[in-house]
Amino acid sequence: MDNSKIKRYTVTAALPYTNGPVHIGHLAGVYLPADTYVRYLRSNKRDVKFICGSDENGVPITLKAKREGVTPQVIVDRYHKIIGDSFRDFGVSFDIYHRTSSLMHHKTASEFFENLYEKGVFTEEVTEQYYDEKAQTFLADRYITGTCPKCGNEHAYGDQCESCGSTLNATDLINPKSTLSGEKPVRKETKNWFLPLDKYEDQLRTYIESHKEWKPNVSGQCQSWLNAGLQPRAMTRDLDWGVKVPVKDAEGKVLYVWFDAPIGYISATKELFEYARLDVWNPKAEEYYINKNTLTKGKWEDYWKDDETKLVHFIGKDNIVFHCVIFPAMLMAHGGYNLADNVPANEFLNLEGEKISTSKNWAVWLNEYLEEFKDKQDVLRYVLTATAPETKDNDFTWKDFQARNNNELVAILGNFINRVTVLTHKYFAGKVPMCMEITPVDQAVIDELAAYPARISASIENYRFREALMEVMNVARLGNKYLAETEPWKVIKTDEDRVRTILNISLQIAANIEILIEPFLPFTADKLMKMLNYGGHQWENAGQINLLHRGHQLNEPHLLFEKIEDEEVQAQIDKLNKSKSDNLLSTAVEVAPAKEDIQFEQFGAIDIRVATIIAAEKVEKTKKLLKLTVDTGIDQRTVVSGIAEFFKPEDIVGQQVSLVVNLAPREIKGILSQGMILMSENSEGKLTFVAPVANHGNGSVIR
Repeated sequence: MDNSKIKRYTVTAALPYTNGPVHIGHLAGVYLPADTYVRYLRSNKRDVKFICGSDENGVPITLKAKREGVTPQVIVDRYHKIIGDSFRDFGVSFDIYHRTSSLMHHKTASEFFENLYEKGVFTEEVTEQYYDEKAQTFLADRYITGTCPKCGNEHAYGDQCESCGSTLNATDLINPKSTLSGEKPVRKETKNWFLPLDKYEDQLRTYIESHKEWKPNVSGQCQSWLNAGLQPRAMTRDLDWGVKVPVKDAEGKVLYVWFDAPIGYISATKELFEYARLDVWNPKAEEYYINKNTLTKGKWEDYWKDDETKLVHFIGKDNIVFHCVIFPAMLMAHGGYNLADNVPANEFLNLEGEKISTSKNWAVWLNEYLEEFKDKQDVLRYVLTATAPETKDNDFTWKDFQARNNNELVAILGNFINRVTVLTHKYFAGKVPMCMEITPVDQAVIDELAAYPARISASIENYRFREALMEVMNVARLGNKYLAETEPWKVIKTDEDRVRTILNISLQIAANIEILIEPFLPFTADKLMKMLNYGGHQWENAGQINLLHRGHQLNEPHLLFEKIEDEEVQAQIDKLNKSKSDNLLSTAVEVAPAKEDIQFEQFGAIDIRVATIIAAEKVEKTKKLLKLTVDTGIDQRTVVSGIAEFFKPEDIVGQQVSLVVNLAPREIKGILSQGMILMSENSEGKLTFVAPVANHGNGSVIR
């Protein structure tokens, strides 16, 4: 969208499930980039509404409730408060943090469904769905686990394999199992309402291809779905928790969570404007975490239906298809709504070299961080932005957290601010000195400073927040370099007027930093604003050198950041190691049950041989697959194996393996795979080759 035509912005952040707290993966992937973008827009005096809320209708919530033996309402009430409080205390500046259990949301989602229903958009289909006879209930996608038909992961869900990332239907799973009873489900007929995505394929393709500026991971995933051919998708489910399907013959059915969840953005905006119309602040608004400081009266429709409004969805990569294919198709079918101008989705953040796992407690939880690192919100904001997985998966480590705090925030940003404010108090009683004669050295610094705001703006508006933050830190580096080169602590002995100029320019740099750093580190900007005793700066002032006038009185200086000691990060590492240890103990007891008995003849039909890997390479455009050439003693053949996360190609050439040589060939990513390598998997999910202890000749039979 042409920026000159934008009157207002609607910015949404993916609704977190209220089945647990928020962790650093969520922050780095969605909420910090969204908050940075919104704070930048506000600093530019742009009309923006920042919308989010708790997704309280997902199957993970009902699973959590069943495990704890409580109602889903108990779960959502608990985690809505934990998540909302954590966001607020971390400085994520939503205009409203809503909840999809609200009456406003149920009404909005129901009306949306009815609109499509009355237009005849949906198709009614009777299909076979999995049914748990022991629990006497139909099973939603996440109530079913089994073996992924695409990569062999034995713990895939009925809607997605988290190992290879494939989107699945529950009926695709091999050896499906109910998570409610542990029993094998049966297929049973049921009626649901389907959104015919195939009928919107051309419109969606035109929409997606019109946005060449989208991130490659977003446009690539969308094109993959379109090229595979869109299929009708059920928009209702056989469940008793969620938004009831508002039509006849729909008893015991609720709206599919990915139908009602994105409508949550709309219902939250409606709720926001309902409160904006109140003359007296309603205490119930605190439950929704409405920001009364940003309330403005108006029409919610302006933020969703006016063609001069820019809509931006911040999401993680696992939500791309829902925000770029399904939700736009819903809006197209309804009519009258804007489609997203951009959907900047980040990749995943790992923790200490391993995938974040909520079930294994391998995570850094925001609520716990806020308790254990009081007043250090901006340290985590800084580290997560500096290492954000914008183009590829990235890794958070506690040692890097410590190093970035000590070597960057303390030694660069904090050091510059401390030096210039302390020197001003020492030499001029804390008053901004007059700028005297400008030398070529001074002018070069002034010119360089003036160029930074536009450069930082360009990075933020193109969703390159890591790059933007680096440029802000370069302003602090500029200040440190200027002080180091001009040495006012030495010059003061011979030329006080020269020191006046040096400190005046340095203080102007500090005031510029306050403006430029606020979208990223709001708590630090607030501290700096108070120290400089001057506030209300807007982005339009950035780059100027007259922000602090001669004689302006500064407040007493204090350190912006403190060093983080080894003991503090070691405590966090020990905490993670304890989680790992606890998981090992629990998995040692919770051994998977044996599979159904087979006859000896069935086992005898499997031909397992010793083979040697003679070549290995990564499969392009995948993260988990290796293409292996193996010598079986019978022949040399190609095997595709999902082990790339655990082994480098060059490290396994020459490795002897156990290979099923008579498995029917199967095409994987365009490569014909002829066999399966046997692996063992430990409780952490790491793989090890099942191989002979001593060297055996290729082709040796394993019995």
